[in-house]
Amino acid sequence: MRRPRRNHSPEFKARVALEALRGEQTLAELAQKHEVHPHQITAWRRELLEKSGKVFGAGDGVPADAERRIRELYEKVGQLTLERDFLARALGPVPGPSGRR
Repeated sequence: MRRPRRNHSPEFKARVALEALRGEQTLAELAQKHEVHPHQITAWRRELLEKSGKVFGAGDGVPADAERRIRELYEKVGQLTLERDFLARALGPVPGPSGRR
């Protein structure tokens, strides 16, 4: 059964996007915490990055190609974090240097 469509406030979106940018939790953890899909958080984070330059005025920000590269890197970090967490759960505990689990 599908959940009814929810409309999130701009403040909620900004708060979740900022948490994602901080990187203290994975996208999966944030999605579970806030009950939204990880792709939605990625979209909010991307929108925050794209529009953040307008807060400080036009022309004072990072060049467009640098912003694009930063966005790509944040997406890659998010993707790799999700993959790492998935593999950690799938493989279980990994033996340490001493060979013990």
